Order: sequence, then structure tokens, then C-alpha cells
Amino acid sequence: MGVAGTGKTTVGRLLAEALGLPYAEGDAFHPAANVAKMSAGVPLDDDDRRPWLDAIGGWIRDRAGSGGGGVVAASCLKHSYRDRLRATAPDAVFVHLTGDRPLIERRMADRKGHFMPASLLDSQFAVLEPLRADERGFAVDVAGTPEEITDRALAALRTFES
Repeated sequence: MGVAGTGKTTVGRLLAEALGLPYAEGDAFHPAANVAKMSAGVPLDDDDRRPWLDAIGGWIRDRAGSGGGGVVAASCLKHSYRDRLRATAPDAVFVHLTGDRPLIERRMADRKGHFMPASLLDSQFAVLEPLRADERGFAVDVAGTPEEITDRALAALRTFES
């Protein structure tokens, strides 16, 4: 989880590979209307996000139900969004990718072909609610290479699960 530009897709894929788990891109769960709205520079509201969150929660539930697990990259910026996911997938663990704004802005500026414009970064930071004590998860700083970030996430996950 995290704001746009933190590397959720890249780190999520590397984390899934390291753990031997399936990976899903959270953006793929958005209805076409959501993608069109974001592409136009309009932030999504909570009503827009409900079907998206339910689809992601279903994917997590299905992976957990098959005895495995999975990694899905999704912003999940608000506590209420994560609550909605946990209602469907109570064992979900959140990896909150964090970083300073200038770094994230540079990364967003370097992205090509992504529907999420950098102009929406303000709205993402405005609604971001860091993980709370009642949520299973941890934060990982996104400074460094994708491999370094993934290594930090794996180390935190091992500590978290022991």
C-alpha cells in the first residue's frame, strides 16, 4: 500500500517472486469508469473505491482460501479501506511503502504510460492514513533500489510473522 509513485507494482512483483506467491496489480481491479476519472485528473471518492476494494478483497480471500497467499499492490490509503479489505480477508498483512514527497514526485515524473497523473499526488497525501496499531502490517521506506526496498520488506515480514 501507499501513495502513487512509491513502487507498489515493482516491489509487489519482487516480493511475490521472493515469496513464491501469485501477484496481482491493484489497478487491474478498477472499473473502467474509475480509470477514466483518474486519467482526467479527478480523484476517486469513497463510492468509486468500494467495488474496487471488494474485488481486491475477493482476490485475497480466494488466495487465502486455497491455502496459499498472494501479493497485491493497491493504494489502500485510508484505514476504512483497509477495514473493508480485512472484512473479506482478515489475515491480510499490509506493507506500507513510504517515502518523502520529492522522491515520489521524481519517480512519478519518470513514469511513462501510467494513467495516474502526478497532479493527483496532493489528493493521495491528503487522504493517506498510516497503519494503526490495530492493523497487521509495517512501513518500509522506499529510498534505494527496488531490490533494497524488497529486502527491507522481506526482513520486516520475517520479523512481523515470528
